Amino acid sequence: MKMLETNNLSKRFGKFTALDGINLEVSEGEVFGFIGPNGAGKSTTIRILLGILKATSGDAKMFGKDAWSDAVDIHKRIAYVPGDVNLWPNLTGGEVIDLFTTLRGAKITEKREQLIERFDLDPRKKCRAYSKGNRQKVALVSAFSSDADLFILDEPTSGLDPLMEQVFQECVLEAKLAGKSVLLSSHILSEVEKLCDRVGIIRQGKIIESGSLTELRHLTRTNLLVETKERLSDLEDFKGVYDVVEKEEAVTFQVDTEELDHVIRHISKFGILKLESAPPTLEDLFMRHYEKKVENA
Repeated sequence: MKMLETNNLSKRFGKFTALDGINLEVSEGEVFGFIGPNGAGKSTTIRILLGILKATSGDAKMFGKDAWSDAVDIHKRIAYVPGDVNLWPNLTGGEVIDLFTTLRGAKITEKREQLIERFDLDPRKKCRAYSKGNRQKVALVSAFSSDADLFILDEPTSGLDPLMEQVFQECVLEAKLAGKSVLLSSHILSEVEKLCDRVGIIRQGKIIESGSLTELRHLTRTNLLVETKERLSDLEDFKGVYDVVEKEEAVTFQVDTEELDHVIRHISKFGILKLESAPPTLEDLFMRHYEKKVENA
């Protein structure tokens, strides 16, 4: 079942095109990573999904309902966490969490207390006294204590320390196990890599690549460190080899995954003493797309 779907979604502000034909799809029980640099169009897409902005053209639906005209019904089934949380300064964190729970028409449960403890949040403090990280915790506790069917998380770990990021990741995976769906917008690619079943990469308002992590890895490069008996030569002449750097007795470089076999055969002729490889990451994938964009400009 499709929990979220956009078809040729576009948004223009005057002459500026913020979104240009965005197609997204999030299924039930799936964590979808929506990644790209700041200003790529992630937050604009999310504002349209939330019914805050009206699309210039195209469709945005959640649970089969129109994101703009059925926004009130849709909001009963979603939980949203922005990257910069603003709270009522005179309310305590606990009061804000309870307010959001009540607005959803839900009951306050034990899950609230468990999440407050896991996120190490003091719910008695007034929101004006909270740091950015603590404001983020209030929003996350409120979201994950709800019984939402779809979580829309826009840069949700902004301001959190590494320990709290780990707690956040555990909460996302628990939601997935419970059959919930998650749209995770982020520019922290390692976070997406740990959590997401599929990803969509957005740049300058367009989806430039989408698919499962396995499907996208063919576009990445493997990082190699090699030591050989004889001096390694002619690497730069090979197709798919990049960033060759000699370091004392070792050579480091990147190689396109599809060219790995040919390169290893060449290296073996020089007598391999040491060979270390680092698996390709989403950072490599994203940087490669960026390089292509610059080369074609």
